[in-house]
Amino acid sequence: MTGKLSVVATPIGNLEDITLRALRVLREAEVILAEDTRRTANLCRHHGIGAPLRSFHAHTPRERVATLVEAMRGGARYAIVSDAGTPLVSDPGAELVRAAIEAGVTVEAIPGASAPIAALVASGLAAASFAFVGFLPRGGGRRTRAIQSIARFGGATTLFEAPSRVAATLRDLGAILGADRPAAVCRELTKMHEEIARGSLSDLAAAFDAREVLGEITIVIGAPAEEPLEEREPVEDATIRRWLDDEELTTRDAADRLAELEAIPRKDAYRRVLGLVRSHAEADDGDDQGR
Repeated sequence: MTGKLSVVATPIGNLEDITLRALRVLREAEVILAEDTRRTANLCRHHGIGAPLRSFHAHTPRERVATLVEAMRGGARYAIVSDAGTPLVSDPGAELVRAAIEAGVTVEAIPGASAPIAALVASGLAAASFAFVGFLPRGGGRRTRAIQSIARFGGATTLFEAPSRVAATLRDLGAILGADRPAAVCRELTKMHEEIARGSLSDLAAAFDAREVLGEITIVIGAPAEEPLEEREPVEDATIRRWLDDEELTTRDAADRLAELEAIPRKDAYRRVLGLVRSHAEADDGDDQGR
């Protein structure tokens, strides 16, 4: 009989933010795998949890993963927690979960606190759709492309940032997304010194540039303002052909431009561009055969 791996959400600050089910699972676990055993020990002491703690973090050797999975195949019941919030959200543990699933071990999620969700709700910027992007790349082209991806997304976006880089990140976001884009900086969520600053990207950048920033930071970026549909002119086939032939755009780049101009799903735009490419190729083949 195989054991079980419970992925347990723990508080992001306030130790009361944990479910009754999570407390029961942690008490019943043979071992709690913790990103930082010192932080998890505080939680366990507060709630009277006596299960032994073992370290499991981003640098845990793969051999240890195999050993843990083998133990669970033999019936062991483990729980995995991160430093705070829901494991696997910008935290280690994904490799262990995948290996357990592949080995036929039962994996269950014990839901609870999550900083991206808490920040989204408190920001006042919740939208019909949202994305979580973790930490942005530190610099260079990868950072620019990541922010451009946010610009193409039609919903709200949440991300983490180090306190020393908050102002710079807000400026970089404003340069691509627009300085007036609404946003919120959520600092020390659920803790004694919780702070939620709301405003435009430019106003927030100026505010956080003028002060020392401490604590854990989650940034929320509001969804882009929708253009009235009547202001979006349909794109002619000839225009798309000009992008491909004269501007030498790739089919993917042309699809991205078409999706943005007509406010349609990218897959629909790509299907249309690909259809034009194929029809043009078939026309060329017909001309060759005619000769």
